[in-house]
Amino acid sequence: MTVVDAGQIGKAAVIGAGTMGAGIANVCASAGIDVVIFDVERIRVQAALDRIGTFLAKSVERGKLSDEAVAEIKAHLHVAEDLADLAGVEVVFEAVSEDFEVKCRVIAEFGEAAPEDAIIASNTSANPITELATAVPAPERFAGMHFFNPAQLMPLVEVVGALQTADHTLEVLEQLAVRLGKEPVRAKDRPGFLLNRLLMPYLNQAIQEYDDGLADAADLDLALELGLGYPVGPLRLLDMIGLDVHMHATSAAWEQARDPHLVAPPLLRRMVAAGRLGDKSGAGFRR
Repeated sequence: MTVVDAGQIGKAAVIGAGTMGAGIANVCASAGIDVVIFDVERIRVQAALDRIGTFLAKSVERGKLSDEAVAEIKAHLHVAEDLADLAGVEVVFEAVSEDFEVKCRVIAEFGEAAPEDAIIASNTSANPITELATAVPAPERFAGMHFFNPAQLMPLVEVVGALQTADHTLEVLEQLAVRLGKEPVRAKDRPGFLLNRLLMPYLNQAIQEYDDGLADAADLDLALELGLGYPVGPLRLLDMIGLDVHMHATSAAWEQARDPHLVAPPLLRRMVAAGRLGDKSGAGFRR
């Protein structure tokens, strides 16, 4: 049955069990939607479940959730062993790495395996939605649905249509965002979409200013926090995002736009090559 509105969605799939995949699964399960999580690396699925469990436990400690609510959320989380477990899903979230070729391969494979009327949504932060849509058997049911990290807490979701996307698909995804407790903003299919097109040049410039010795990392962040009222300085934010994630995203946007402000700074490339990826590696700008 074709999804008429987001209220009909009772089962979703999340492909990719990294930080964003775990967050999206958590958000969907919290909204009462059954979620099957799939990753070719099975150990990552367990890591995602552990990450969700830690987040929920902290929510209980802070008085945000009861033990009963946590048990109900966990009951909506399931592990997909193979493509057959996508049977009955109404929406598939792709949340694999920001590599265009990898995303195309995954979107093609799972777009074929999912029910023919399921909506396929990519969580990409910078890859072109129109080009990704060419990998889907029915591109009219494909769009971008870009959550922000951490997905459980960040209220914004960018809904991005390809040239091939049906208006109905975008409407359902906007309704779904609201059901998930998010605020949807419809963005054009442009390099970096809306927020990252503004954010990535800012982060790149902060990296370059740090590399040029204008200030140490703590003072640079403090200046932006106190001077502009930002809750988190740019270098601390980069550690939270993951330096490799930012490098892939800004490089993908540069490939499309050829905007010099989107070029990954040399220091960023060196740090990624050295494995200094921020919080997840234990070493970055502020760690």
